[in-house]
Amino acid sequence: MARLALVFFIVAIIAGIFGFGGIAAGAASIAKIIFFIFLVLLIISLISRVLRV
Repeated sequence: MARLALVFFIVAIIAGIFGFGGIAAGAASIAKIIFFIFLVLLIISLISRVLRV
């Protein structure tokens, strides 16, 4: 999932360089949402691992 967020981040940067503001903003917002989902899942995974031991 982190890889997917990175891909959308790169697409946003490339679109921003070429001047596609709407596409860059859309890709950046998708990347941000995916990153936060990844972060929440990581925290849940770490908590469950600590509680399991």
